Parts: sequence; C-alpha cells; structure tokens
Amino acid sequence: MIRVEGLKKSYGAIQALRGVSFQVAAGEIVGLLGPNGAGKSTIIKILTGYLQPDEGIVEVDGLDVLTQRLEVQARLGYLPENTPLYPDMTVQAYLKMVADLRCIPEDKRLEYISEAVYATDIAGFLNRPIGKLSKGMRQRVGLAQAILHKPRLLILDEPTIGLDPTQLVEIRQLIRRLAQNSTVLFSSHILPEVEAVCHRAIIIMNGEIKADARLADLAATHNAIVALQRPVADFDKALRSIRGVKRVEALPAANGAPQYRVYGEGEVDLCPTLYAAATQMGWPLRELRADTRTLESVFNELATRG
Repeated sequence: MIRVEGLKKSYGAIQALRGVSFQVAAGEIVGLLGPNGAGKSTIIKILTGYLQPDEGIVEVDGLDVLTQRLEVQARLGYLPENTPLYPDMTVQAYLKMVADLRCIPEDKRLEYISEAVYATDIAGFLNRPIGKLSKGMRQRVGLAQAILHKPRLLILDEPTIGLDPTQLVEIRQLIRRLAQNSTVLFSSHILPEVEAVCHRAIIIMNGEIKADARLADLAATHNAIVALQRPVADFDKALRSIRGVKRVEALPAANGAPQYRVYGEGEVDLCPTLYAAATQMGWPLRELRADTRTLESVFNELATRG
C-alpha cells in the first residue's frame, strides 16, 4: 500500500529526512513513532502530496505520489494534527460539503455519509454546530470526513493528542474498527497509543529510521526473569555459572519473593537451560519466563544510542 525509498527532505540547512525507506502492506495498522521534530509530519505531508521531497520514491497503492498526486489523494483519507473543521457549520452540513469536494455521486451521497456517521458514532450530533462539540467528538467528525469516500489508506497524524482518558479509549476503539476496511498509518509521539492500536512500529529519530518491526518482535528479548519462593544462598552466583548466561541483575522482590533478570550471551532462549538447572539444583522456583521490553524501553535504548 505504501512504498518509500531513499526519501530526503531539507528545510534550508536542516535535514528533516535523511534517506528514509519503508513499506506498509495492505491491511496493516502501522505506527510512525518518534519525538517531536523527528520527521514524522514531513513524511506524512509528502505521502499526502502536500509537500515535495528533495529525493526519493514515494508510492501509494502503486501510484507515484509525485506525478499522480490527485489520483493518490482520491484514494486516501487524511486526518491532520489540526483537524480541518468549520466551527459554525453543523456536522451534517460539513459532511455534505466534504462529499461535494470528494465528488461522491449524488445517488451514493446519502449512503456514504450514513456509513461514515455510524462508523464514527456521531448520528446524535448531526444538527449540532461543530464548535459546540467536545474535542473528542470533533475528532470523530474529523475521522468521519477522512473515511467518507471509503479510502484504501487512512493516514492519522497525532489523532489522540489533547484527549482525556475516556476519549482516548473511544478513539482507539474507533481506529481499530476503521482498520477493518482500510490500511492505517498512525503517527504519534505518545508510546502507549502506538502500543494500544498498532501492529507494527516504525521509529524515526533525527530524520532516520532506527527500528521497523512488529511490536511483538520489538518487545522480545533472549533474556529471562526468574523468581523464587524463598531466598537461596549465592543464587546470583549460581546463575552466572550457567553456560550462556552473560549477566544477572537482582530485581525488587515481589511479595517477598526474590527476582532476577538473567541476560543471555547469544540469541538462544535461556528458559529451558534455567529450568533444567533449577530441577537439578532443587531451586524453589516461583516463576520462570522470557523477559520482554516495553516500547518505551526500546525507544529509550534507541535514543541513547543516538
């Protein structure tokens, strides 16, 4: 659905993008993640045809964004960070205007508007002025305009910024429902939002992609967490003597149970080896599991590397 290769963009002396390349398959929900100023919005503006790159290939649904801009824009729905709404218009009037701008045929207009309204659950607000709606409801109206023409690609730039916890949950659920019919590229600098909504994350920093993987793969490690029912003398020393163990880190006890993070030397799952050692030594195991990382820890690790 999206193909980007060697994308570069500079604003004067500032290099916003430094040869970015990635692909997004049809049906994916992909998070474009990075700190403010990393280049996320620049990528989105180029994908949507609002900005020309200095170099690179950009395709959406097999179409060249640089030479077939209008055809690309007809196939995508876009919710920018600042939702393009008219506060004095009613929701219904606004959606009718968007249908006109999208050149939806007259005999299909009611069907398309109705589907967008019910998909975003704004049927009870059609006669309200947009300026009188809550921020969360205005986001729903913005999403309704983005999906009104049934786009194959939905691009959302910081769609949850400024929402309260209840609105966040509602918008997350809504995005998942919309993804049943569209590929979604979701830009955010809020890590929990990407974890809650996306299948895959592309992490960009200083105009370069630092990671591109499914969230489960980013979270996976070759380390293990070991918890005991009671303390064992010199347990950390015993762990370090096991082949394949690189380092042992004592963790805060959980309900009085000693816990350790065991780091492996290679890419081999430590759990079978540790279980065999525990059985042989008679260690009172309470828990043995593979360790996982949060997206926040992955992000911080990449930021530390520079």
